[in-house]
Amino acid sequence: MTKAAKELLFVALGGSGEIGMNLNLYGCDGKWLIVDMGVTFGNADYPGIDIIMPDTAFIEERRKDLVGILLTHGHEDHIGAVPYLAADLGVPVYANKFTAGLVSRKLAEEQLEREVTLKVVDNHAAFQLGPFNIELVPLAHSIPDMCAAVIETPYGRIFHTGDWKLDDDPRLGLPQAEQAVRPHGDKGVLALVCDSTNVFNDEPSGSEGSVREGLMNVVGEAKGRVVVTTFASNAARLETLGEVARATGRQLALAGRSLDRILEVAQSSGHLRNFPPLIDWDSAMRLPRNKVMIIATGGQGEPRAALARIAEDNHPIKLQAGDRVIYSSKQIPGNEMAIGRIMNRLAEMGVETITEKQAHIHVSGHPGRPELAAMYEWVRPELLVPVHGEMRHMLEQARFATGQGVPNTLVQKNGQLVRLAPGEPSIIGEVSSGRLVLDGDMITRADGGVLNERRRLSSTGHVVVAVADGRADVAQRGLPIEAEDQARFVEEASTAAEEAAKAAPVSGEKRREAIRLAVRRCATDWTGKKPLVDVLLFDR
Repeated sequence: MTKAAKELLFVALGGSGEIGMNLNLYGCDGKWLIVDMGVTFGNADYPGIDIIMPDTAFIEERRKDLVGILLTHGHEDHIGAVPYLAADLGVPVYANKFTAGLVSRKLAEEQLEREVTLKVVDNHAAFQLGPFNIELVPLAHSIPDMCAAVIETPYGRIFHTGDWKLDDDPRLGLPQAEQAVRPHGDKGVLALVCDSTNVFNDEPSGSEGSVREGLMNVVGEAKGRVVVTTFASNAARLETLGEVARATGRQLALAGRSLDRILEVAQSSGHLRNFPPLIDWDSAMRLPRNKVMIIATGGQGEPRAALARIAEDNHPIKLQAGDRVIYSSKQIPGNEMAIGRIMNRLAEMGVETITEKQAHIHVSGHPGRPELAAMYEWVRPELLVPVHGEMRHMLEQARFATGQGVPNTLVQKNGQLVRLAPGEPSIIGEVSSGRLVLDGDMITRADGGVLNERRRLSSTGHVVVAVADGRADVAQRGLPIEAEDQARFVEEASTAAEEAAKAAPVSGEKRREAIRLAVRRCATDWTGKKPLVDVLLFDR
């Protein structure tokens, strides 16, 4: 066995070159620490898939040298893969009380409570895992108890920001960023590993407290029922909405399981203690329309969430002309069409929709350029490593940091192995990385044969040919052939299959392939597409 190199390493298996699916690895003298283990969500490129997560093959091969998994906060793109990946790694998961509360419920849903050891740490905790001395630093974000991690090693100190913003009135937590961060900068920081999401924003992200007035106005002037949709995890927004409901004389109901879960975990962690008592849906529907406010999930157009079901009129919460839906959230890129479909349906019902473009009813949870500049000044790192962004975000943060006087920057992407120390920081190689998908109850590779075949099926269609005693039967799905032409196509494809069967060897794979190619040529002549063709041989 070779002796581990004396060095400090960094590699992202997710979250660098993309927004979401964060998983960062730090290596020190042969030992490894994971920071965050998140997911992203399926889209048209992943037919049939809801959850996508990082491929952890690299660290699974080194699990005996893994000392732990540290979670910065409770958003899905930072904790969502824990139920699917953590058990196989066999190390404890460290998180503060609120984040651990969310994770424990996820583990319970997957019946993995006994498979994963969850260790609850304080928001200001300091503890050691192998060669890593870790201190948590609470920062503001759009979820309670976001904690940056200061990771001290024999080679220098790393400040890993997680997701963050600056907020003088966060509603939950204390506006203490500078006094919490600057002392670590005074001790010297080798590398700042920093959120890049909002680097193109010239303005600060904005204070959570500033949203209260805008929400008070748009709720207070409403004449009918009000539904407010927001990110379920934004407990500070829930706090604000509770105050708005009280002030406007409206009773409050929730619609969405994730909202119930966040409220439960937040209150058990000491937050939202003054949240108004809730009413059930039946009670909400019996109240005068101007006396009720519903907070609902589904602001990103999720088809099974409460707002989509309300818009389709298949939810106990009912809306009609004169009611109002308030989007107290920002559209995540890629969700515009799904959100638009719901808004159009609401418009058809005569329901008014209000977004952040019409009123000040949302602020971001990520730092704009002024906040990044402040962080650089407090931390004064020798090196900036941008993460949590697409390549354009990370390159722009590197340029911005250079202009702000940060002496060195290094832009990496998923799978690139970075040596932070000793010597000049540099990319020294590539490691196994990629994507896994949750497909039903199975975890498989995103670039594997199953999904590649499913993508082809969704774009080209499928033909099945059964050949027995020289006779062929053909069936197709998904080809662009009109109903009145189906019989003629089947007849021509069957003839092509039978002729190929006669000309080919009596049995074996060559015969199957000759039939497959003949039928695909026929389908291509008809449609211009090259469908998947399966051949079933029943030779005597």
